[in-house]
Amino acid sequence: MAAKHALNIVKMKKMKQEQIPLTMITAYDYPSARLAEEAGVDLILVGDSLGNVVLGYDTTIPVTIEDMVYHSRSVARGAANTFIVTDLPFMTYHGSVDETMRHVRRVMQEGRAHAVKLEGGAEIAPTVQAVVQAGVPVLGHIGLTPQSVNQIGGYRIQGKDEADARRLMADAKALEQAGAFAVVLELVTEEVAQAISKELAIPTIGIGAGRGCDGQVLVFHDVLKYAPEYREKKFVKTYADIGDQIRKGISEYVQDVKTRAFPGEQHVFTADETVLNGLYGKGKVDAES
Repeated sequence: MAAKHALNIVKMKKMKQEQIPLTMITAYDYPSARLAEEAGVDLILVGDSLGNVVLGYDTTIPVTIEDMVYHSRSVARGAANTFIVTDLPFMTYHGSVDETMRHVRRVMQEGRAHAVKLEGGAEIAPTVQAVVQAGVPVLGHIGLTPQSVNQIGGYRIQGKDEADARRLMADAKALEQAGAFAVVLELVTEEVAQAISKELAIPTIGIGAGRGCDGQVLVFHDVLKYAPEYREKKFVKTYADIGDQIRKGISEYVQDVKTRAFPGEQHVFTADETVLNGLYGKGKVDAES
């Protein structure tokens, strides 16, 4: 297979113009990133969804900047030839510009990301503009924004009425004007997502936003059903059930150990007689033979 080269934001915009869909998946560690890159994804998102699927939280809110830097660095080691976007977690970009820049610097320098993702629309446009002007690519994120789940009343579909549709369009345009290179649309009605995608010159990447976006993103653990108790989601298509395979594999291992079927003859290493004589003495080894 030919060597893979990371995309850049200029190529992504060209792909939109040429109507070539962008593929994006989350990854949170070295092996998942390595596998995603080998599979040929265009972008990897180190999402704060790691709080839900890796760290065991109910929401993304407890995720810290230290968590994001740690996992981003692991992903970067596994996917050296893929464009990596890392989330700025809850309340790390709503204070002063200086404070925001400190967090961005950590993600870029320590986490080795190529870009950062910020949730929000027009209200964070000045922050997006400041980060972009500092030389850091920004991926916007509107629609269902998990960091604001307590404010918006849960995981609700966005863009179901005219007022909400207008708000989403205004937010998308504000992010584009601020310099975002692309925008994630999460849980947005298909009609509104398609209208936004047509209006913007930058790519849109949908998750639960229908077929009219310029690309799609899904969570690694959803694509592969990698969870102890997987919860089905309407907007997700699963392509493998590795959770079930892992459970079965470990169960068989436990059973083999309990019944002494493992280790078997093929799994052990043997020492020659001189080693045993040195350990126990020749007479004892001969007596036990």
